[in-house]
Amino acid sequence: MHAKLRIGALISGGGTNLQAVIDACNDGRIDGRLVFVGSDNPAAGGLDRAQRAAVPTFVVDYRAVIQRYRAAPREVPVPANADLQALMQRQALLPDHTPVQRLETFIRTRVAAEAALLAAMEDFPFDLLILAGFMRNLTPYFIDHVNTDPQHPRIMNIHPALLPAFPGIDGYGDTYRYGCKVGGCTVHFVDYGEDSGPIIGQRAFAIAPGDDLDRIRQKGLEHEWRLYPECIQLFAANRLRVVNKEFKLTNGKVFKRRVVEIGD
Repeated sequence: MHAKLRIGALISGGGTNLQAVIDACNDGRIDGRLVFVGSDNPAAGGLDRAQRAAVPTFVVDYRAVIQRYRAAPREVPVPANADLQALMQRQALLPDHTPVQRLETFIRTRVAAEAALLAAMEDFPFDLLILAGFMRNLTPYFIDHVNTDPQHPRIMNIHPALLPAFPGIDGYGDTYRYGCKVGGCTVHFVDYGEDSGPIIGQRAFAIAPGDDLDRIRQKGLEHEWRLYPECIQLFAANRLRVVNKEFKLTNGKVFKRRVVEIGD
């Protein structure tokens, strides 16, 4: 009998996608098991869901870390293995014109919180880390500690829009405000940018003329709860491969992109 996929999860809120994954592991749609659930929010409702499922939990209070050092960011204890200047150069979350002091404060405080996350995760060996409504962007410091093999990423996220349209925190809201006739959700691997990593799977739904934002969100969530377990199972079955693609455009320029291919 082969070993089940060991899944770690990070959450910030109620954890409905987490519940979908718990249910899919329990009924065999995912050949895996949750080994921990961590949160940046001590009040996250998803922690209760994990505890009811007998999954170990922990909290790293990001807000407390950031507030503690906001007034004096240079007092943030940077881990010895963190090259601050290299992280500032490699990050792709803040634009290039961001003032250096603001960028350094952002990297210092997030790395401090991420170091605490990584320390908490050390007790729970895992094969795949899923972000299930985790409302914090990850820096290269954290990503590179998890993705020890660049050719085999193992941080997965679900986003409430059909990427690359509408990255960021309010995908369904953006879909609604733009008057889109189709909405959807996307599962992707995490890279250094905001919702910019290689796409694993997507589901779309029609937006009816009378649909308000609440209805769009409800439609989207129902698709998320199906899509995320499907994509996690593809990972568990070793069917995902990330490849580098080059496309020559009609203007002579070359577009390069990392793409997920799904094997048999």
